[in-house]
Amino acid sequence: MSIIREHTQATLSDAWRTINIDTLQEDSSVNFDTATLRPPQPEVSEADVRQLQAQVRQLLRGGDPEGALRGCLEAPAYGGNDLAREAALQTVIEVLQSIKASDMTPMLQRIYGSPGGSECLDVLMKYLYKGMAATSSSTGGAPRTPTRMTPQPTGFSQIGPRPGGSAESTGAAMSVLLSWHEKVVEVAGLGCIGRVMTDWRRV
Repeated sequence: MSIIREHTQATLSDAWRTINIDTLQEDSSVNFDTATLRPPQPEVSEADVRQLQAQVRQLLRGGDPEGALRGCLEAPAYGGNDLAREAALQTVIEVLQSIKASDMTPMLQRIYGSPGGSECLDVLMKYLYKGMAATSSSTGGAPRTPTRMTPQPTGFSQIGPRPGGSAESTGAAMSVLLSWHEKVVEVAGLGCIGRVMTDWRRV
């Protein structure tokens, strides 16, 4: 058998399909744990978030909404479970809803100008996006349950709560989040969005 024929048969064989070339490369993820590329995050329990929530509410009652917002943003629930993260999101939204529209921009500017302020606004943007996702998902898909009509002395039928009431509250929450999103972009710039989208840490 000629050398050319032997080479052709070796080339046409399917033996190359059984070779995992990733194991031959030192930089391949097969040869090391990719989790080591990310620094470990401290574990955050739901009890820790509830304790922070109590402190934040105390600051709100004391008339310090900026301190309450800083407290939420300086301790994000990166390493927490789903319940802890949900509680942290509710705390942030509660703080955002308690701040007047006229105080939003000056407060964000003070936070941004302080040490670690850029990181705080990045965390706020993460919470805004998570809140928007939760708000939008809560409005779709669920079938409405029929309500029983009860006759009234006026001749009109009372069907229960006003239709669209929950949609209005959801719309109000979304409006608050969008207003904060606009103000954060004005203060921190569009780079804030890019940093949030590329950061592997999730609140």
